[in-house]
Amino acid sequence: MTPRRVPPLGGTTDSLWLAVLAAATGRCQCRGACGTSHAKDGGRCPREHGGYQQHHGGGTVRLIVAPADPAHLLLPPHRTAALPKRALAAWCPTCHDGARTRARRHQHATTLAAEPDGLFDL
Repeated sequence: MTPRRVPPLGGTTDSLWLAVLAAATGRCQCRGACGTSHAKDGGRCPREHGGYQQHHGGGTVRLIVAPADPAHLLLPPHRTAALPKRALAAWCPTCHDGARTRARRHQHATTLAAEPDGLFDL
């Protein structure tokens, strides 16, 4: 039985959420951006919308729609909202959080490497 696809509360773009979820066949589209290889599941996260999550607190999985490119997960909300459907993906909360954390760390590391050391500026 296919779980009902109930849009998130307060979603102003329910049809967009439904379209992205349909394109993802109701399954998280993470392919390792979260830091997990998902090797046991063919390289893609196995979590499905409405399914049960055994780890990370258990409960029902509720997929979210966010940028497909992990670097774009750090965009401010108004820029994220302007992305076209093809630039979005379905994420389970665990993969979304992991991918954002990795993107933030990467951004922090590259920013620090690009900035000169202020201690020796003249």
